[in-house]
Amino acid sequence: MTFMDNMTAFTGKMVSLAWGTPLIILLVGGGLALTLYSRFLPFTAMGHALKVLTGKYDKAQDPGDISHFQALSTALSATIGLGNIGGVAVAVTQGGPGALFWMWVAAIVGMATKFFTGTLSVMYRGKDSLGRLQGGPMYYMEVGLGERFKPLAGFFAFCGLVGTLAMFQSNQLCEVLHGSMGLPTWIGGLLSLGLVSLVILGGVKRIATVASRLVPAMCLLYLVISLVVVFINIDRVPGLFASILDSAFKGYAIKGGSMGIAVMAVVRTGVKRAAFSNEAGIGTAPLAHGAAKTREPVREGLVAMLGPFIDTIVICTLTGLVVLLGGDWSNGGVQGVTLTLESFHSQLGWIGSFSLVLAAALFGLSTMFSYSYYGRKCFAYLFGAEHERIHDVIYLVSLFLGAVWSVEVVVNILDTAFALMAVPNMIATLLLSRRVMSAARDYFHRMK
Repeated sequence: MTFMDNMTAFTGKMVSLAWGTPLIILLVGGGLALTLYSRFLPFTAMGHALKVLTGKYDKAQDPGDISHFQALSTALSATIGLGNIGGVAVAVTQGGPGALFWMWVAAIVGMATKFFTGTLSVMYRGKDSLGRLQGGPMYYMEVGLGERFKPLAGFFAFCGLVGTLAMFQSNQLCEVLHGSMGLPTWIGGLLSLGLVSLVILGGVKRIATVASRLVPAMCLLYLVISLVVVFINIDRVPGLFASILDSAFKGYAIKGGSMGIAVMAVVRTGVKRAAFSNEAGIGTAPLAHGAAKTREPVREGLVAMLGPFIDTIVICTLTGLVVLLGGDWSNGGVQGVTLTLESFHSQLGWIGSFSLVLAAALFGLSTMFSYSYYGRKCFAYLFGAEHERIHDVIYLVSLFLGAVWSVEVVVNILDTAFALMAVPNMIATLLLSRRVMSAARDYFHRMK
């Protein structure tokens, strides 16, 4: 066996252990418990959340670095990325159409999780070694739960260093460039490294500025080309939804063979890919929301909860439909963005291919920008903010490695790190949930 074969086998065992039934219960069960405990607040307060997002309550003198809109854009630039293009294709090839249903379930309960974690990220902000105000899971674990939980915060930050390496984004971006233009993956890796370095070295404000301009444009482009494919095949869409629901509870048979994928494997795949896509419960998005300029933690929680809906219910659903409509997804094996590219090409020809390459480039780069900020905060928490540049070098090197490694190895490493991040984050969120609801009741009483 080659080195890469050994890496694939080893990382495959790691991810199987990490994404067992206990973690599924923690993410989905925990999210459902928070949804019920909040009395379905993510849905009843949607209108007010949109008002906050428009800047109606923004005040220049409030503490923080970026606006509510910029905070959501930064979080979305991380979540709406190649996980939505390549990750959904991986979900379908690993778990069949039913994986999409469990992605929806994880996203719906994930909205409540994002509300709680977004609120906590502002409610319990701390200061780094340079005295700068910071928010995120490490801080609400340490400040909110107390010093005895500092090891838990450190464990989250360590796993976050690995989980926020944008290796999957680099891998999939280089794959689509290679598939569409024949560009060698190592050249694509160097291009990614160069472009990302121009933005991330400017810090969170430059990242937020770029993200707030890039995210709306890339979402609009992707929505348009995806909706065109769906409307062209509108007569087939009801049948697709029926197959999604059917395989969600029955599993599905692999094409050309007698073996199939069991229901629990479909559930695990859907939840895992939803977590990688919208990151609800993982703890990455609160790192961005903690930088919002506000004195009202609940407002940022309301903005944060919009993320899973936009990311998974809208963007991932469209990708899934396109893949099922046009791609040869049932041949077995893990396929990523190449399958999505083939699907768009089969439906729209060169226009579909070109549009997806452009969208993939925007999605991939935007995620690389935001992940660098997340990783930098984790690194600063562990080793001191004065050493952040060391992280930047490690991060840029990882972009090149991600480009030349196989997609299976990259996905397995990041999935394992995400699983290990989710455990301390969900534990802290559930323990602090009563304080969030107390703050929410007080906030909405004052708003009336």
